Amino acid sequence: MPEITIRPLGPDAATIEALATLIVETVAGGGSVSFMHPLAVEDARAFWQGSLAAAVEGRRVILGAFDGEALVGTLTLLLDCPPNQPHRAEFAKMMTRPSHRGRGIATALIGAAEQIARAKGRTLIVLDTASDGGAGPLYERCGFRLAGEIPNYALKPHGGYTGTLYYYKELT
Repeated sequence: MPEITIRPLGPDAATIEALATLIVETVAGGGSVSFMHPLAVEDARAFWQGSLAAAVEGRRVILGAFDGEALVGTLTLLLDCPPNQPHRAEFAKMMTRPSHRGRGIATALIGAAEQIARAKGRTLIVLDTASDGGAGPLYERCGFRLAGEIPNYALKPHGGYTGTLYYYKELT
């Protein structure tokens, strides 16, 4: 079995297609990543085209986890914060293909994103995740602290409300 590798992603057509497939699959499986089911692949492509354009501009870093040539996970590090928050970054859109969950891919993505954040002078990372079925326990294992929960914050991809948990981690 090939080793999982992690690297920043660029805006090429193959990457956009792989990311679109991953987010459509995640939403179909109930993953709360800001979209509702069914997510049209055209909408997923448009989302990733915009996100990757922001990465080219240096406003974010989109990491991909690869099993051989196959994209099996992603995490976005948002860097475009207000002027009074130059020390902060945010995690968004962490997804791991269901076939690859439980193999440490998300933990590796978090570690890589933290290294990039440190290198860019960031000392605080914040994130949010769904209360129902979100990645809260994973983030806690990675040293994030729960700041609080807002009930009924968002819709689940298949309908119904879920709360949102807010986490933070100070980087040393």
